[in-house]
Amino acid sequence: MIISITNQKGGVGKTTTAINLAAALAQKGMKTLLIDLDPQANSTMSYVNRRSVEKSMFDVLTDAEVSVQDILRPSGLRNLDLAPARIALAKIESKLLGEIDGHFRLRDKIEPIRQAYDAILIDTPPTLGMITVNAMVASTHILIPIQSSYFALEGTDDLLETIDKIKARPNPNLRILGVVITLHDKRTVLGKDVFKQIASVFGNKVFKTTISKSVRLEESPAHQESIFTFAPRSSGAAEYYSLSEEVLSRV
Repeated sequence: MIISITNQKGGVGKTTTAINLAAALAQKGMKTLLIDLDPQANSTMSYVNRRSVEKSMFDVLTDAEVSVQDILRPSGLRNLDLAPARIALAKIESKLLGEIDGHFRLRDKIEPIRQAYDAILIDTPPTLGMITVNAMVASTHILIPIQSSYFALEGTDDLLETIDKIKARPNPNLRILGVVITLHDKRTVLGKDVFKQIASVFGNKVFKTTISKSVRLEESPAHQESIFTFAPRSSGAAEYYSLSEEVLSRV
C-alpha cells in the first residue's frame, strides 16, 4: 500500500500523522518507508538532522540519475526508512509543469523499490499543486487528516474534486482510505458538533479513532522521536496505534 496523507489546509496534523502512523506500522513488523514531500521538511526533521541531508526528494524528482535508493536514510526505528526533503522542493512546481511525465515522476521513481516495502507513506505539502498531484498519482490510497475545528471542512470540496480528477485519468485505482479527525476534544460541544459535521460529509470513511490534542505529540518531533518511543504510555501513542489497526483493516 502507498498512502498519501493529504489536505491542502495547513496545521491539520498531516506530519504528526505521517511520522506516527509510519512508526506504528514499523512497530508491527512491517517494512515501512516514509517519503517527505513537504518543503518544510518537518517529517525529515522528526527523524534526522536536516543539516546532514545532502540529497533529497528534490534530486530524485528532478535528476534522472538519482534514485530513491540513493537518498534513503535510517530513521533510527527498526523497519522504518526515510526519504528526506529539503526546502529546495519549493522550487519543483515550475520544473515539473510542462514536462510530459510531470504528473508521473514520483510513481516512476517509486516503482523499482515498491516491492521492498509493505507500506509507503507520503507526507504532502499543504497545497494541491504538482507535488501533491504526484503523490496522488503514485498512491493506492489517500488518508485525509481534518482538524476538529469550526472551519474543519473548508477547502475539502477542492480536495475531493482533485481526487476525482486523478481517478478519472492518471490513477483510476486511487481510493480514499479514510478521514482522521485530529486535534480533537471529544468533551466539548464544538468537538461533538464537528465530528457530526465531518461524518455527514464522509460517512463511514471517518475513522472511529480520533487524535486528541496532545502536548506529548507536539514535543516528540523536537526530540527526533515518534510518540511510541518518546511517550509510549501517552494517549497519543494509544490513538496512533489504534489508527494503524483501523488502517490495516481497511486496506
